[in-house]
Order: sequence, then C-alpha cells, then structure tokens
Amino acid sequence: MICRVLLLTIMLLMAMFVSLQAGSVHIQLSQLWTGLTAQQSLVLWELRLPRVLMTALVGAGLAVAGVALQALFRNPLAEPGLIGVSSSAALGAVLVIVLGGTLWGQVSAWQMSAAAFVFAMPMTVFLYLIATRRGKTDVALMLLAGVAINAIAGALTGLLITISSDTELRSVVFWMMGSFANITWQAVGLVATVMLISLIGLWRLIKPLNAFLLGEQACLHMGYAVQSLKWWVMGLSALMVAVAVALVGVIGFVGLVVPHMVRLWVGPDHKMVIPLSALGGATLLVLADLLARSLLHPAELPIGLLMALLGGPFFLMMLLKRRGFNA
Repeated sequence: MICRVLLLTIMLLMAMFVSLQAGSVHIQLSQLWTGLTAQQSLVLWELRLPRVLMTALVGAGLAVAGVALQALFRNPLAEPGLIGVSSSAALGAVLVIVLGGTLWGQVSAWQMSAAAFVFAMPMTVFLYLIATRRGKTDVALMLLAGVAINAIAGALTGLLITISSDTELRSVVFWMMGSFANITWQAVGLVATVMLISLIGLWRLIKPLNAFLLGEQACLHMGYAVQSLKWWVMGLSALMVAVAVALVGVIGFVGLVVPHMVRLWVGPDHKMVIPLSALGGATLLVLADLLARSLLHPAELPIGLLMALLGGPFFLMMLLKRRGFNA
C-alpha cells in the first residue's frame, strides 16, 4: 500500500507543480529561490496556489464521497452527481445566492455551504430509503430516482434564476458551470477543514464499511451498529459534496471514475480504497483544471463541462459492461 500511496502522491505533486507554472504569466518554481517579480509573486500566492490547493481538496473530497456512497448502496454506479446529491446541494447554494443578495447583501462561503448541506443531506436519506429494500439496492430504481431528483432540483434552480436580478444571474451562471477561478485563502481553509474532518470520520469507519459490503445482517452479526453507520456515511458524504458544490459549482463523475479505477487496482478493501481515491481524485481534478485552462487559452473551459465530457463516456462504458456481464 505504501508504494501505491507514494506513487499517487508523486503524481499529484508533479501535477500541482505543472499547474502552478502554467498560465499567461509564466513562472518557474526555481525562481522562488532566485526571486520573483511583483507580478509573478501576486499571481503565484494569490491566484494559482489557492486555486491548485482548492482543486486538489475538492477532487479528493468528491472521490471519497463517491466511495462512501458506493459503499452505502453497495453499488459502483452510485455517484453524487448521478443520484441527485450534487444538484440538491446546488439548489441550496443558488437559493442563498439569490435570496441572500436581496435580503442581506453579501453572501459568504459558509452560508452557501450550510445551505447546500441542508438540501443535500435529506436527499441522500430520501434516495437511500427509496432505492434500498431489505439491505439490497435496486440499481434501476436508484438511477431513476436520481434522474427525478436532478430534474426537480434543476427546475427549482431554473425558477430561482428566472426571478434573480442581473447581478445575481451573472453570479449564478458563472458558478453553475463549475470554476476554480477567484478562489480565496478563506475558502481554501474552509474546504480543507471540512474535508479533513470528513476523511478522518470515514477512516474510523473502515472496518464497519468493509463489513457492510457483506450485507446488513453480516454487519450486525459482527457487532457493528448498522443504522449509526448509515447516518454517519450519509452525513459525511453529503457534507463533502455540499461544501465542494457550494464553492466551485457542480463537478460530476469524479466520484464515479476514481473509485472504480482504484478498486480495479487494489480491490474493495476501504483501508486502501479511501486514501488512494483521495489522492487519485485530487490528481485527476488538478490535471483536468490544467487542461481546462489550456485548451482554449486565454479563455477558460468550465471544469464542470470538461468533466462531463470525460466522465459521460466512462459512465456509458460501465453501463455497457454491466449489461454484458448480466446478459
């Protein structure tokens, strides 16, 4: 395991170093010792470093949230964006942007995060209740429920956009496309705190999560509190998704692609899947953000759009694989 963690850590650091240097203002990291110009120093410390750190944190959080939800549903197709958790969190964040701009003026990151969590958590619980029966998840029902939740959340979000002012509309549209532009150190601190707490919480649940893969009855016979486990998994995964969505918009498929690839690499043991998924998710999103900044330079491709273009075919491939396996 140590070798795999070391390999992904090196890949992540290399991706972050490349991302820090790329852009309109070229920066060689060797200049940290020889001296940066005033412009380079401003770009590095106030724009690129917060952005790269936020990208890595969000990627890690979304990947681990995908691991947690897939363990809860015992199905590799459970992903925050596909089953409606991300769109529900987005609805809460947009509600704060629109109403907050009218009622109390300035909207802060923690307000958007709190509202996103308030909307994401009940939807996670609702989806689990509707798609799971007697410890088994109906995959078709789960995906159909996700489609319905996404449609309802999208319609309500569209309604809020319709009644928003021009200033609020620009904020919402820019945010909804998914972007790591204009990230502040305050936002990085908030996300780092939430992700660290959630990762520690899920790390303490590794043994019951492994037992839960065998079924609820097996988990109970091993002495674990199944209902408590479910609530913790739903709460921590919803929290990670809510904070990520609130600050950078909806970014899909990270929680689907990364855990799937990690399980193919190391197997289902969450002791290995959780840390490797965190590193893999961080690496994937840092590279995707670098690609989004480079493809249409000097314009920037929305990261949510890019991940949909990359993740959509992967999801279809997984569905076709399952169909072939079940046939």
